[in-house]
Amino acid sequence: QVHLVESGGGLVQAGGSLRLSCTASGVSFSNFAMGWFRQAPGKEREFVGSINWTASSLYYQHSVKGRFTISRDNAKNTVYLQMNSLKPEDTAVYYCAARPWSGSSYGHEYDYWGQGTQVTVSS
Repeated sequence: QVHLVESGGGLVQAGGSLRLSCTASGVSFSNFAMGWFRQAPGKEREFVGSINWTASSLYYQHSVKGRFTISRDNAKNTVYLQMNSLKPEDTAVYYCAARPWSGSSYGHEYDYWGQGTQVTVSS
């Protein structure tokens, strides 16, 4: 059974940083691309970024480019989302998701999802 567990969320002031982690079990993590998505209250889920299985391809939503960085540690079955220069509009529940090989910005193309972790950025 596949499990994705996010951690690292919390409350931070604008301009601050957080690092989210997503640890996978029950899957051959090194063969999977990982995506990060977020959903703010009253809004649709949106793509944040993705990393492919070899970490050779990374994509980011334009609003986070230059502030957020995705990385992975296959030895730990973990993907990270480093978030710097946080803004109040980054407030959302952040989800990680997994799909084989290559990343995608479409949530429906992912096979597995975590339960989410709340990130709140105060102004």
